[in-house]
Amino acid sequence: MTLVTLAALVASGVAPTQARIFVVPLALACARFDIDTAARVAAFVAQCRVESANFTALEEGLYYRKPERIRAVFSSFVPSLHLASQLTRRPEALANVVYANRLGNGNVESGDGWRHRGRGLFQLTGRSNYLDAAIALGQPYVDAPSMVAEPMHAALTAAWYWHRNKLNVLADAGLTDPITKAINGPAMMHAELRRQYTDEGARAFVA
Repeated sequence: MTLVTLAALVASGVAPTQARIFVVPLALACARFDIDTAARVAAFVAQCRVESANFTALEEGLYYRKPERIRAVFSSFVPSLHLASQLTRRPEALANVVYANRLGNGNVESGDGWRHRGRGLFQLTGRSNYLDAAIALGQPYVDAPSMVAEPMHAALTAAWYWHRNKLNVLADAGLTDPITKAINGPAMMHAELRRQYTDEGARAFVA
């Protein structure tokens, strides 16, 4: 019996509209990758909630109005306010700059940064990650990257990433912060909120 039900998602804090959209994709994705205990489902859904703004954002937002904000977010890849000012209100140009020559992407001119920008419940990013997910799931994500922003594939790619990084083991041990680091990186953004959502899910996803 699946622990991912409409009632459980709503009880965990997911808005009813999003819960109705994602209950089937999440249930199928969790079943496929053995996310099948209260601890595992609670941890997985909690991370999905934070990464996707509670299941409302399936594509990375790269529209910035202020160069200062671009510098704050992408300081390692946008080294000056002058360059940042050239990238304001230009999400495609910004993506191609900040994701160039990494994560399996080509250079700025290749367009890979924009083509393989963050999508899905875990914001799958970069050509190499799209390719790995495509091979593992048997889907044409490299050639049709927008698929990852569809609810079913958004859930599948997140569950695949979870499985690839052996996060069930961490969930079983109740280690939320290492899960956050594996998904969000050293920044550990919203770590406290992720712990809160995991606790809420543990009370909601019960047999």
